[in-house]
Amino acid sequence: MTNIAIRPESRIIHQNAEATLRQVTDHPSIHHHPFFFVDAWDAAMSFLLLISHRTGKPQIYIEREPGGELTQLTDEPALAEWSVIPSKDGRWIYYVAGQEGKRVSPRDGTVESLACFDSTEMREAGMVGAAMGTTALSASGRYWAVPVKTGAVSRFWMIDTEAQSADVFLEAPTIGHPQFCPDDEDLLLYAGPMTDRVWVTDRAGNNRRIYQREHAMQWVTHEVWRPGHRTVLFVDWPNGMGEIDPETGLVTGITDFPVWHGAPDATGSQLVCDTNFPDRGLHLLDLSGAEAPRFLTEPKATSQGAHWAHPFPYNSGPVKVYAPQHTHPHPRFSPNGKHVVYTSDASGHPQVFVLTL
Repeated sequence: MTNIAIRPESRIIHQNAEATLRQVTDHPSIHHHPFFFVDAWDAAMSFLLLISHRTGKPQIYIEREPGGELTQLTDEPALAEWSVIPSKDGRWIYYVAGQEGKRVSPRDGTVESLACFDSTEMREAGMVGAAMGTTALSASGRYWAVPVKTGAVSRFWMIDTEAQSADVFLEAPTIGHPQFCPDDEDLLLYAGPMTDRVWVTDRAGNNRRIYQREHAMQWVTHEVWRPGHRTVLFVDWPNGMGEIDPETGLVTGITDFPVWHGAPDATGSQLVCDTNFPDRGLHLLDLSGAEAPRFLTEPKATSQGAHWAHPFPYNSGPVKVYAPQHTHPHPRFSPNGKHVVYTSDASGHPQVFVLTL
């Protein structure tokens, strides 16, 4: 059990009638929130979740009150830092450490082990896509889906967090960036190979492709569910975003604004995104198309990954790229839609920021 309090590091960077920008962390080490399609708060916003490397290894921390002290919840020797995901009811934070699937209580730091995956690889090699090791938790918190690289295939594990049982329900060449549909606990989105990205499956493993690339140079990436619509938003890099209806296969254009990582709010009516090549800052997009994109702030993150500046590079197979994810802003709305969390390494060390609209 780990429950270590750390003095507050929060400070207000900027404040006016339109917005307040707060820096949450200030230690000279790596910090980041979970990911652009993973919540950084529970539904009641009783804590803000972040990862910090201040002890020399990534660990899970929370901020219970805005501007309050930080609390270290884990002391894991092999935390998979992008696997971390909180339950909406705030009872647990789920994560992978080594070959185990675990959860920690934000209340008192109690840790429970739910599964042992028995794979020496765990994740694909690299820094992007399936190599990150992101996981998916259903809206109720009942089901936790974890892709595990095992030899020539990826195995999709389904963990019943109530029964505390775990089974493989799907095998595929690549399973990356899994996400439960926020409106259906029996429907998951995942990314296949870079040339064949957008797939869905049910919990029984009945998977199907829902989007076929239009041509060999189309770069489809950064898929995310649109809450309240049962549709999937995807980036057609760098040409904008489209929307897929998984039931009919209908694809519609959403915007030609150069979205990089785009995450909708809980209502599915607006989206916050970062930009790159060129970096134009964070923007707010009205998903109905009624209003022009609105500039929010300029993170000035280094957003490393030179491959994003060039045409689609993966047609001949995997490509080794240098793209440390903690250098990307990855903006994400709070559950109430009033705040945006993002990461920036503009100071030389990645820190977590919250923009209050």
